[in-house]
Amino acid sequence: MKLLTLNSHSLIEDEYQKKLDMFVDAVIREQPDIIALQEVNQSKNAGIVPVTELDGMTVIQRSVPVRADNHAANAAKLLGINGLHYNWVWLPIKTGYGKYDEGAALLSLFPIEDTDNFLSSASDDYDNWKTRRILGIKTKDEWFYSVHMGWWKDEDEPFSEQWKRINAHLSDIGPVWLMGDFNCRADMKNEGYDLICASGWHDTYTMALQKDSGVTVEKAIDGWKEWESEKMRIDYIWKNSEAAIKRSKVVFNGKYYGAVSDHYGVMVDTEQ
Repeated sequence: MKLLTLNSHSLIEDEYQKKLDMFVDAVIREQPDIIALQEVNQSKNAGIVPVTELDGMTVIQRSVPVRADNHAANAAKLLGINGLHYNWVWLPIKTGYGKYDEGAALLSLFPIEDTDNFLSSASDDYDNWKTRRILGIKTKDEWFYSVHMGWWKDEDEPFSEQWKRINAHLSDIGPVWLMGDFNCRADMKNEGYDLICASGWHDTYTMALQKDSGVTVEKAIDGWKEWESEKMRIDYIWKNSEAAIKRSKVVFNGKYYGAVSDHYGVMVDTEQ
């Protein structure tokens, strides 16, 4: 099984269409079984797309319609045109930059058996940019979640409290993969990374037989401006039990496929 996670930055990116095409081309070549995306945006003023035109989509909410420039819908449509048909879900979570519906998405080559989403932040205000929700799908008797966390030292939404909610919700639902932007550095001791490990979760990067540097951010990004000269590993794929991981590779970094976001992606190959 092949898994891919990427904080897509989507419509915020310059040359969006070019980068969408680059992303789709790479997915066609790699054919990940499960793709987790964060910061999956659409313009609030774009035209509404009827559900009947959203091939492969599982509808999990109806309060915010899918609009014409929705990044997940764009990607799924282009992949389908090229013969790679994904089942997918998109969850709007909050207002981004005052003009986007920002959310998370999951794409699966397997049928989606069930879905889940829950609040991980204290805030449930759609207009609060710190609001966080976690999106999950069940397929082949395993759960896969797209995760976007806050920061360790955030006074309003501390990482530790968000993680407590996530860990409690997922404590007894079976095999789980957490995929996403966790906004915690792997080399920062006694903070988010160590907390997740101490909670019994396993970093697929450390379990992988083959791996690279793991670096997913190499420039100043929102929330990490003071670390602009640092190379950071803050995007992960976690498992709630040990797993046989053949390979963990950073992608969309200019070496393995061109950069399409301010984050690089992480792709792992398992023995399953």
